[in-house]
Amino acid sequence: MTNLDRNFSSTSDPRPKITYAIWGCATGMFALCIPLTALTRGSVIIPAAVALGAGAGTVAVWRSDRHSKHKLEAEQNARSLEARIANLEAIASHSELDIQHQFKQLELKNRQK
Repeated sequence: MTNLDRNFSSTSDPRPKITYAIWGCATGMFALCIPLTALTRGSVIIPAAVALGAGAGTVAVWRSDRHSKHKLEAEQNARSLEARIANLEAIASHSELDIQHQFKQLELKNRQK
């Protein structure tokens, strides 16, 4: 069991760790269902509810990845655009400084004449 924990902690994706926790709890609930099933004379509603709940939770965890990918892509696009704007501002300000320097040189030449 500790080997599984080490494997999950080394990855950056939290989905396997969450799925492991969901099914770990579901296994404990199944263990509690054994005596409850005997008390309810073989009713399978409780174990079925546990299985459906764990399955639905797992599906929700693994499908939520779509939203996080879109957010990540949007953040990366925003960072890329910010970097491009900063680069353009640097180019524009450098060109503007060159133009100002040329104007000053022309003014000095005009004054010297």
